Amino acid sequence: MGKLVDAAARELNVRIISPDRPGIRDSTFQPNRKLLDWPETAEQLASHLGVNEFRILAISGGAPYAFATAWKIPDRVRAVAIVSGAVPIADLSDHSGLLPLYRWMIWFGRHQPKLLRALFFAARPLISLRGFVKSAHKILRMLPSADAEALRDNAAFEVLFESQRMAWLGSSDGVIADAQIYAQPWGFRLEDVDLPVRLWHGKQDRAFSFRVAEQVTARLPNCVTRLVDDEGHYSLPIRHMREILADLIAV
Repeated sequence: MGKLVDAAARELNVRIISPDRPGIRDSTFQPNRKLLDWPETAEQLASHLGVNEFRILAISGGAPYAFATAWKIPDRVRAVAIVSGAVPIADLSDHSGLLPLYRWMIWFGRHQPKLLRALFFAARPLISLRGFVKSAHKILRMLPSADAEALRDNAAFEVLFESQRMAWLGSSDGVIADAQIYAQPWGFRLEDVDLPVRLWHGKQDRAFSFRVAEQVTARLPNCVTRLVDDEGHYSLPIRHMREILADLIAV
């Protein structure tokens, strides 16, 4: 996923560090992993690299991890940018603003967890194949027009779907652990994240409705929200990355 930011980062002379979470790709699986385990990992990585303070750019599922890190080690984090960010699902009373696939997974996670786990394991051989990226082009027909148009750029398409394939290639357990974390309470209040946050969200985002994103921004004490017309979940980071990154480093 770091490749999605590479061109803009080089223009702006920004160093991008893009670690895999435990159990993803070549990273060692961590049993019973919780969201609040991540900030310590991020802090250890930063110290190992000699980085005292840093900013966090989080796209989609990276949002909970960014918020957790900003909350738990605020002395190391300068600011956070959330782009097409996942929301605290456990806090939602209404799931209508989520992608139907996510609603389906939430239902199975609550009522048929063993079956859901079996489906994840069954999916791994298919998604981890190199041919998955090529066959995934069919998904474009089901996406909002902004996302479909942005992903016709082969380089962007390759980055996004290859990252999914490589995640599954590591282990199904790592992907399942991530999915479970998204559905669980995060372990802290968004109201207590008082570092500067820049939240970017497309008004055509179908994964997480911009109305749900507005609920998140209302809870953050130090947040500037940028809702972008005619952009979706994928097109927003693809088309606006330089703007997003420049805004983040200016904080």
